[in-house]
Amino acid sequence: MKNQLHLDKANGKIMGVCSGLANWSGMDTNILRIIFVLATIFGFGSAIIVYLAIGLIVD
Repeated sequence: MKNQLHLDKANGKIMGVCSGLANWSGMDTNILRIIFVLATIFGFGSAIIVYLAIGLIVD
């Protein structure tokens, strides 16, 4: 399976979630980080729970 989701801890800032998602989806890492920040601000912090869940479940 070539297109599996893995955390990219070498290029990641905190847990490597955004970097791993960017590698998996083909998006730019910085754009994905901006999306997470905006989702955290406008979603009243719910993106933090999603981020932590992905970080703990994947790899």
